[in-house]
Amino acid sequence: MADKVYETSDPHVTPNGGPGRTEAEPTSARGASTLVTDVLTHVTNLVRKEMDLARTEISNNINRAGVAIGLLVGALVIALVALNVLAAALVAALTALGLDAGWAAIIVGGGLAVIAFAMVAKGLNDLKLTSLAPTRTMKNVERDAETVKETMQ
Repeated sequence: MADKVYETSDPHVTPNGGPGRTEAEPTSARGASTLVTDVLTHVTNLVRKEMDLARTEISNNINRAGVAIGLLVGALVIALVALNVLAAALVAALTALGLDAGWAAIIVGGGLAVIAFAMVAKGLNDLKLTSLAPTRTMKNVERDAETVKETMQ
């Protein structure tokens, strides 16, 4: 009489149909390997999302730097136009009021220089490297590292 072969999906049944030891991992080893796999998957996803956030934040900061450079260029143009047009008109007006032309020119030039200096200072302040750093991403990475440390303990 030929042996009958039964197909089964039960991992605890041997190929001859009876109960027995299979090649499946023990439950505790399977749980640990699943846990490690899940942790690695979550860490990988977390790193990927943090990198995406960093790219977005750096891109936004570069756009802000472009605006700051535009402010600097605008300050230069305004300063030049102001020095050429308003300086002559103000010097002429002060001279007409009785002030010596030299003193009138110094007063007008000094006032315009103060305005230009303020605009340059604002533009340079906006371009500082600390304002371009991805601060939100750095805070998130630090918080994530602390969470992972706490989880591993």
